[in-house]
Amino acid sequence: MGLIEDIRACRLCAGRFAATATGHAPRPVAWFRPGARVLVAGQAPGLRVHESGRPFTDRSGDRLRDWMGVSAAEFYDLARVAVVPMAFCFPGYDAKGADLPPPPLCAATWRARVMAELGAVPLTLLVGGAAIRWHLGLRDLTAAVADWRGPAAHGVFPLPHPSWRNTAWLKRNPWFEADLLPALRTRIRSLMDD
Repeated sequence: MGLIEDIRACRLCAGRFAATATGHAPRPVAWFRPGARVLVAGQAPGLRVHESGRPFTDRSGDRLRDWMGVSAAEFYDLARVAVVPMAFCFPGYDAKGADLPPPPLCAATWRARVMAELGAVPLTLLVGGAAIRWHLGLRDLTAAVADWRGPAAHGVFPLPHPSWRNTAWLKRNPWFEADLLPALRTRIRSLMDD
């Protein structure tokens, strides 16, 4: 089996997921291929993605594609975009209905192998705190995103998660839409149109 098949067959977190409020089975969503021009390093699939088996098939995905300035066809073109979250499975909800964080076991098991198989990717989007912590070692999401020009010079854009839960963050930080998004869209368009 290849790496994607290995990931899709993974059941390391079966017991952990069965014990969540959702009581679900693992369903890894692996969406990448060597040669992609843009890497979306996300957090973990949500329930809708768990059900569809395709990354970002939810409102967060709609917002992310808008931020990127790409169509759904471009986003789901494996020759252009790879989606590699910090955990490939929906982690479930806690007893209060809140999203559980990505299990660290997933990144520890798969991330190095996936990155090695992907090879050099011209542009990486770090979507959310878990991806920013893993790739940049930074804990303060706002500070990491506010300092986007430094990493962007090296092909990395730190972004907040595009969840509706971050709408207040977007309103408090208008520079994100005014300054960062136009630069991101320009960079992505140059890679998509190559």
